[in-house]
Amino acid sequence: MATLYTHQDENVRKTWFLMTIFLVIVIALGWSFSQVFADPIILYIAIIFSIGMNFLSYWSSDKIALKMSGAVEADKIQYRDLLNIIENLSITAGLPAPKTYIIQDVSPNAFATGRNKEHASIAVTTGLLNLLEKNELEGVIAHELSHIGNKDILLSTVVVVLVGFVALLSDLFIRMSFFGGLKRDNDNRTGGFVVIIGIVLAILTPLVATLIQLAVSRKREFLADASGALLTRYPEGLASALEKISQNSTPLKKASKATAHLYISDPYKDKNKKISFLVKMFMTHPPVEERVKILRGGF
Repeated sequence: MATLYTHQDENVRKTWFLMTIFLVIVIALGWSFSQVFADPIILYIAIIFSIGMNFLSYWSSDKIALKMSGAVEADKIQYRDLLNIIENLSITAGLPAPKTYIIQDVSPNAFATGRNKEHASIAVTTGLLNLLEKNELEGVIAHELSHIGNKDILLSTVVVVLVGFVALLSDLFIRMSFFGGLKRDNDNRTGGFVVIIGIVLAILTPLVATLIQLAVSRKREFLADASGALLTRYPEGLASALEKISQNSTPLKKASKATAHLYISDPYKDKNKKISFLVKMFMTHPPVEERVKILRGGF
């Protein structure tokens, strides 16, 4: 029977699988480049680059995510109440207190990042602090601490770097294919075929990367909601917080496709999107209505 511990082990396996997939994709792109431009050095560069990016994504992806979001470390005096909430809930959860960061943005949101519980961080927006009551804020913090305890943060943070760079590489390949003056050998019948394969690979790669990103984000939100509610012993706090956050229509200023899945709520605030089955498949977050209904015992 599945337990929290099997979920944690699954996240570790998924992380290594994702890093392996990234390695294969980048090497495949490098091979396509090398064939199109008839230069084997490109393949060697791709191998070195993919290994280097895997290393960077594991050790520094949290710093990149925080930098991309504009987060700065919380002042211990100005944000004493927030730090006390995080410290108290961390003790209850049996976790080291994560570093706390503030994002100067009126849009209410929060996320957790890091490679493990000893190197974890929580970032919250000023809009979240101004909007929520104490018990609601505790619900959000408990949710983010659950991501840390469930080992979601390594997987979701690695996705930030890997998905972003795969998309950049693919875009670069497409631009070079159309505008870079590809070297073609008219006597080589496979030359045109290799070019087509390379372009198709470059077009499909961001789609595959996005699907991986979506696959790792939605299921974990439900589990973090449940774990967070157990931590505070007050599900209504998180349910009410989610409702308030979703009712705020202001998008996050530094919203990014690479980091959107990290946040507790969709940072783009797209309220005009019809929630159909097909749309749900391509959402980085499950609908708030479903999350609130579960927290309030609707199922």
